Amino acid sequence: MSRRALRRLRGEQRGQEPLGPGALQFVLHDDDDAEEEGSKRGPGGQRPRGAGKEGVCVNNRFELINIEDLEEGPVLNGERPDCLLTDAVVSGNKRRSQSGGAESKKAGEVADKAAPPEQSNMSGKLRKKKKKQKNKKNSTGEILEHGLEDIDRILERIEDSSGFNRPGPPPLSSKKHVLYVEHRHLNPDTELKRYFGARAVLGEQRPRQRQRVYPKCTWLTTPKSTWPRYTKPGLSMRLLESKKGLSSFAFEHSEEYQQTQHKFLAAVESMEPNNIVVLLQTSPYHVDSLLQLSDACRFQEDQEMARDLVERALYSMECAFHPLFSLTSGTCRLDYRRPENRSFYLALYKQMSFLEKRGCPRTALEFCKLILSLEPDEDPLCMLLLIDHLALRARNYEYLIRLFQEWEAHRNLSQLPNFAFSVPLAYFLLSQQADLPEQELSSAREQASILIRQALTMFPGVLLPLLEYCSMRPDAAVATHRFFGPDAEISQPPALSQLVSLYLGRSHFLWKEPATMSWLEENVREVLQAVDSGDPAVEACESRRKVLYQRAPRNIHRHVVLSEVKEAVAALPPDVTTQSVMGFDPLPPLDTIYSYVRPERLSPVSHGNTIALFFRSLLPNYTMEVCEHVLVSLCHVGSGRAVGLCTSRGFTGASSQPAQETGTCPPETVAATLAPQLSVAP
Repeated sequence: MSRRALRRLRGEQRGQEPLGPGALQFVLHDDDDAEEEGSKRGPGGQRPRGAGKEGVCVNNRFELINIEDLEEGPVLNGERPDCLLTDAVVSGNKRRSQSGGAESKKAGEVADKAAPPEQSNMSGKLRKKKKKQKNKKNSTGEILEHGLEDIDRILERIEDSSGFNRPGPPPLSSKKHVLYVEHRHLNPDTELKRYFGARAVLGEQRPRQRQRVYPKCTWLTTPKSTWPRYTKPGLSMRLLESKKGLSSFAFEHSEEYQQTQHKFLAAVESMEPNNIVVLLQTSPYHVDSLLQLSDACRFQEDQEMARDLVERALYSMECAFHPLFSLTSGTCRLDYRRPENRSFYLALYKQMSFLEKRGCPRTALEFCKLILSLEPDEDPLCMLLLIDHLALRARNYEYLIRLFQEWEAHRNLSQLPNFAFSVPLAYFLLSQQADLPEQELSSAREQASILIRQALTMFPGVLLPLLEYCSMRPDAAVATHRFFGPDAEISQPPALSQLVSLYLGRSHFLWKEPATMSWLEENVREVLQAVDSGDPAVEACESRRKVLYQRAPRNIHRHVVLSEVKEAVAALPPDVTTQSVMGFDPLPPLDTIYSYVRPERLSPVSHGNTIALFFRSLLPNYTMEVCEHVLVSLCHVGSGRAVGLCTSRGFTGASSQPAQETGTCPPETVAATLAPQLSVAP
């Protein structure tokens, strides 16, 4: 690179080179310098403005150029504007005339000492310039933030004075709500990176993220490049009402989405999964079709495809969220009685199940909290039977204890077998941690012992099945005792047996640690001593069991069906097992709120006719458009003629002659009618 190009990169002016050894010596110019002088001359051989004799005489730039002017002024193509150079020369001449020879000598010494290479000088000026620009940006950002804060304060004053509350999440307090969901824990990659490192988890995903063309960023799933291009399927969400800090929302189906929903229901009734595949080719983001096909893939052991379909359904629903709908605040409600909302519940539940099987219990816990926050009072999927298990698996003992302490007063969580045994286990596991103070460890151990004794007294039928699951042989004194013996399991109500089977089938492996078993053994002996001494709490718990667990509600049955725990499913009552359970809507509520009704499908054939049912079994889409209703029967077929009975105004065939209500139909008429369905020529 030539010297002229280097000087342009460094932003230097001719005649402003720093002083150094031999700086005052005359040096012959090379070809590049000659070219530079020629380029600086304008038309007619004149130099450009501002580069006259004064500029040639300047040798010490530290004395003549004001650094503040240098920083504030713009730099164009690596060179300073000529006006700044002229001002600097004039001011430098004034200062030099006033200071005299002593000051010029001092400036010369400073120049000799502080004159680094030219590149470092210019890089220092560039760093100062960038620093000042950054400070300016920060100051403008702070001004914007203060302005936004002032706007928020003004809005809060207006709301306080008018009494109007905006529908949305309340401001976060110092202590987060028990159902508060953290965004970062909704992403399973956050948990996997903690186990395996970011390089192992995101190594293959980073190059592909630049090629994404999806319309928005989502929290529940990460869109994949293999998915079909997203187009709005006709799904939306609207705000129903907002009061007492809670906002109620509901999903809505457009007319086009309703037509797709009707086709989906017809495909489900056909009992053929390929019909759903055909429907997804035209509507790739229809939620119920994705969930139903996901179940079919899961039954065929294609877990990867099943999980991918559920994630696509979640993405479709998240793109339809209302702007005020918040996943994390815990103040947004979705009524499960509306069929449009159930798909979101089921998609979240299926995604949570996949995350748990994938080894991400912390992420599954956040999904569980999200489902519970959508309708915590009714709890349509009965997430309280699962949240304790996920908290223990994620080793989030403090959250489980806090949930129990805050909800025990109004929800009676201790009357559920899972909470009765999981909370003392959480206290015990918390007491095993070495990083806590000794006082807290002893307090947790004492509280764990108290609660496990209450649980064993209330649910004695849990002990022996639990030991059997853990491959532990009970003590002879325990196995033969009337309180913990086989009679305790047989005498408990069926609804309680179902809850116990659900808890043991899901969480029994959490009790297999030797320290846990030793602690359980100590408390079992304490309970036996209390039973033998005639403790009145034992009789009170027995009477409570007979009253509380007469029949399990419908949401518990729905949870058992979704959980697919074999022991709990086997304990379902006959009235649940005998009815058909659809995967896209298991055990719908009896008080369903319909926003639109599926049109009635007129049956083209009579269900009592054997021959019509035969044609119907061969061709599910068999219809007789020529006849308004149905062909009731074919009474007689023989000697080339068919005797028929018609229930409409007439039965027209190839001859276009209406038949009588009771008469004979020529064979070519019947053949012409059935030919389109049988795909044969008459």
